[in-house]
Amino acid sequence: MKIAIPDLISNSYFPAIAAVELGIFKQEGIDVELELISPVDHTLEVLRDGKIDFAGGAAHSVPFAFPEWKGAKLLGALAQNMYWFLVLRKDLGARKGDINAIKGLHIGAAPLVDLGLKRLLVESGIDIERDNVQIGPVPGAFLGENKNFGVAAAKALGAGLIDGFWANGMGAEVAVRSGAGDIIIDARRGDGPPKAIHYTLPALITSEALIQRNPEAVVAAVRALVKTQQLLKADVSLATKIGHSLFPEAEAKLIAGVVERDLPFYGANLSHEFIAGMTEFQLNMGMIRAPVPYENIVATQFSHLWNNQE
Repeated sequence: MKIAIPDLISNSYFPAIAAVELGIFKQEGIDVELELISPVDHTLEVLRDGKIDFAGGAAHSVPFAFPEWKGAKLLGALAQNMYWFLVLRKDLGARKGDINAIKGLHIGAAPLVDLGLKRLLVESGIDIERDNVQIGPVPGAFLGENKNFGVAAAKALGAGLIDGFWANGMGAEVAVRSGAGDIIIDARRGDGPPKAIHYTLPALITSEALIQRNPEAVVAAVRALVKTQQLLKADVSLATKIGHSLFPEAEAKLIAGVVERDLPFYGANLSHEFIAGMTEFQLNMGMIRAPVPYENIVATQFSHLWNNQE
């Protein structure tokens, strides 16, 4: 079986990476291979086409490939809350939480990921056109094999190609440590408008076709996710070992610290509050045409495997 993620050198989908690298999927009875398929819109297209079995990706992105949530389900959260950071050039002198500092700037963001920033700006009273905020691709950030958006964005920021970026915790860490940028918004920890934390989260996703065809494999995958989250909480040094097997040396040294900060958010539960917030966000961004019931989004027959975390 195969699981794909859109970002490898990152904390965003790390429990999925760890479940493969630590052999947890295999312990639960399924042999799963990890693939990098990016960006996330393409990851989901490949899942839709049946070329992979699972995806680790942004939950809100699913309707891009599965309109109105028909044909795919969320199996569990890899971690809670929207997980991206707004990082701006250090020489701007912007203070943490000052979203108005984004006015007039060129911000790099990946496809579908950019929607989170755009809605956050609207709910913060920023008019993207009036305030001349340019949000688009990062120059030189090729999202193909062995590439990573957040790290590429940090390098582009350091080179002066962009004024800031909206990306993962690893990208933010690299930018801050290099002296190129400052973190202005940490969405996961409540910076920005209150609703922003529920726009999306990193999730384990599969097709309804696989659920019908091989429910035992789906059970094994959800069990592996929960077990991996628990293992990382118990011993975060495992992240460094995984990093050294997959990441460049610099990022391998950073990953345990980045993951450690995320550990309080490690839980597989998909709350009704989150699903309501995410679908409201999707409606506002034109991703769905009407509200979608919880049970049409979450594979509720497997939710007991979250150990009643909700």
